[in-house]
Amino acid sequence: MSGPGRLGDLLGIDHPIVQGPFGGGLSSVALAAAVSESGALGSYGAHILTPDAITGLVTELKAATSRPFAVNLWVPLEGERSALPDDIAFTTHIERLRPYYDELGVNAPAREVVEALPAFDDQIDALLAAAPPVISFVMGIPPRRVVDEAHRKGITLIGTATTVDEAVALDEAGLDAIVASGSDAGGHRGAFLAPVRESLVGTFSLVPQVADAVTVPVIAAGGIADGRGMRAALTLGADAVQIGTAFLATRESGASDAHKRQLGTPAARTTVLTRLFSGRTARGIPNRFVRDMAAYEDAVPPYPVQNALMQPIRRAAAAQRRPEYVNLWAGQAAALAGDDLSARDYIAHLVKELPPPGVPSGPARTR
Repeated sequence: MSGPGRLGDLLGIDHPIVQGPFGGGLSSVALAAAVSESGALGSYGAHILTPDAITGLVTELKAATSRPFAVNLWVPLEGERSALPDDIAFTTHIERLRPYYDELGVNAPAREVVEALPAFDDQIDALLAAAPPVISFVMGIPPRRVVDEAHRKGITLIGTATTVDEAVALDEAGLDAIVASGSDAGGHRGAFLAPVRESLVGTFSLVPQVADAVTVPVIAAGGIADGRGMRAALTLGADAVQIGTAFLATRESGASDAHKRQLGTPAARTTVLTRLFSGRTARGIPNRFVRDMAAYEDAVPPYPVQNALMQPIRRAAAAQRRPEYVNLWAGQAAALAGDDLSARDYIAHLVKELPPPGVPSGPARTR
C-alpha cells in the first residue's frame, strides 16, 4: 500500500484518501468518524447548519474519533443572499412546484423560511471557535481574517478549485491544500472565478495542470471510485484523492435508501448537470423530476431560494422512497460504487489497490 504522502504529512492521516463532504443532510457523523478511524480523512458538509448546530457537530465528531476530520462550508457567492425574489416572483416559483407539493402531501415553505437561512459569517465564527482539525471550503476563497485565525489556532484549511486559475488564487490566499475538482464530480459545482459553463474541466485534465501551478498538496476529485482511478490521479501529480459518490453509497452515509439504490447500477451510468434542486449547478442521476422540469432550468431562482423551495419535496420523496423526486447526486463513476459496503471495508479495498510504498506515483512537479 502507498504511504500517506504530502497530505498525510500535513494532516497526520495514514492513507492519501479524503471522503468528500456532503451537504443537505447526506453527511453523517458515523461516516466521517469511520473514515477517519480507518486512517483517511472523514468529512462533514455543514453549509445548511446553524452556528449552534455547528458547535454541537464538532463536539460530536471529536467524541466519535480522535483522528483528524474536516468540516466543510460553502463560501457565499457575491450578491447571492440578497437576490431574494419579490412577492409576485416568489408566488410564481411556488406555483411551478405546486403539483409536487400536492402529490407528496407537503406544504410549500413560507417566505420566512428562505430568509432565515444561516449566514456564512456566523457559521464560520462558530466553526473557528469549535476548532475542528480541518476546515474545507467550496465555492470560493474564505476571507483573510478566517485564514489568519484558523492558522493561529492550528486548523488546516483546504480549498476547492474547478480551474487552474481558481487553484492559483487559493494557493496565493494561503490555504494549505487544494482539491482539484473535475467536472466528473457529483454534487454541486464549485466554480467561483468564471461561470460554471466555462469551468467544466475533466478531472484528469485538471489535476496535472493544478499540480504544476501550485505549491501545496493537491487532492484529485471527480470520477474516482477504485484503485484504477486513484493510481491514475497519483500518476498525474495528485498527492491524494477525494472520493464522494462511492462513500455516499456506504452504509454509514446519510443518503436515503432511494438514493443509495440508484448508485452502482446501470442507471448511474448517466448523469446530468442541473439547477433544478437547489438553484446551483450540480451533477446527479436524471430522474422524472429532472426530465419533467428541464424546460425551467434557467427559470428557477438561484440558491438559496430554490434550495429552500425544494427542501420539502426532497425530504418527503426520500421518506416515501420515491427516487423520481430525490436529488440523486452522483459523479460520472457512480456506476462503480460498491453495494452495501461499510466505510471501513471500502477503505480497506482502496488501500489494497494503492501503489506500494516507495514506488513513484507521478512525474516530478515543474514548481
